[in-house]
Amino acid sequence: MASRSLMVALLLAAVAATCARAQLHEKFYSESCPSVEDVVRREMVRALSLAPSLAGPLLRMHFHDCFVRGCDGSVLLDSANKTAEKDAQPNQTLRGFGFVERVKAAVEKACPDTVSCADVLALIARDAVWLSKGPFWEVPLGRRDGSVSISNETDALPPPTANFTVLTQLFAAVNLDAKDLVVLSAGHTIGTSHCFSFSDRLYNFTGMENPSDIDPTLEPQYMMRLKSKCASLNDNTTLVEMDPGSFKTFDTDYFKLVSKRRGLFHSDGALLTDPFTRAYVQRHASGAFKDEFFADFAASMIKMGNANPLTGSQGEIRKKCNVVNH
Repeated sequence: MASRSLMVALLLAAVAATCARAQLHEKFYSESCPSVEDVVRREMVRALSLAPSLAGPLLRMHFHDCFVRGCDGSVLLDSANKTAEKDAQPNQTLRGFGFVERVKAAVEKACPDTVSCADVLALIARDAVWLSKGPFWEVPLGRRDGSVSISNETDALPPPTANFTVLTQLFAAVNLDAKDLVVLSAGHTIGTSHCFSFSDRLYNFTGMENPSDIDPTLEPQYMMRLKSKCASLNDNTTLVEMDPGSFKTFDTDYFKLVSKRRGLFHSDGALLTDPFTRAYVQRHASGAFKDEFFADFAASMIKMGNANPLTGSQGEIRKKCNVVNH
């Protein structure tokens, strides 16, 4: 009897999850807020015309939201005692929170109490890619906002220091596979990173903390170039382009870099340690299959955006993204 009850419970949970995903669709606001995408895009065009380097951080923010509690806007919440997701070490380098609030305010003005912060963030991420000359996709909408944000739960985020095994486990936890891993990693084609996210590869690979303690998998000339920018293991301020030369343009150059062992992070280099992801990197390193990669990236972004959304009567529609409604 107990096993039968368990089977029924699991079946119901699976049905509920399927229904939740099914409630997300591209025309969710077609009647309640038909202008939402125009409002978001207007703000995005204005922001990126002034600060094109903001595209990478905004894409990353959506990624960080979806990997913790699903795509529920929890990464945007403030905490008086600094225990929210945004206070955790992996999110200390996120930027663009003020801009998200500005977009949300514009959406609220057009359609009060209608569009969730989670959906606003999903649209911002799509436009960040598209306005950086990347692919366009229709974003399934209908997410609602969560009211819980816990810093310790950011352990679910794939760290830049992770090996392939850890990466696949963390991606699988949000229903993403090895193809999604290699495709979404290419989001590193736009944006910058602080030295401390990878400087152990330059000075402390085995824990010796000296200039000769380097990661042997990193291409030597690129290693020296990075050392000229990141002077020591303690450099906490310098920013480095993740895709040198085209870090404001969404393209396939990321794969070219990784194939030459010039991926910035451990996690980039890890893509060469698995036959499937290595083959994907090498295929797209040529740049000859841009349309194919763009289609793959759009599909993986949609799949990631389906990670455990709150829908229907779950959660709320926050008036401001950094605080729950009162």
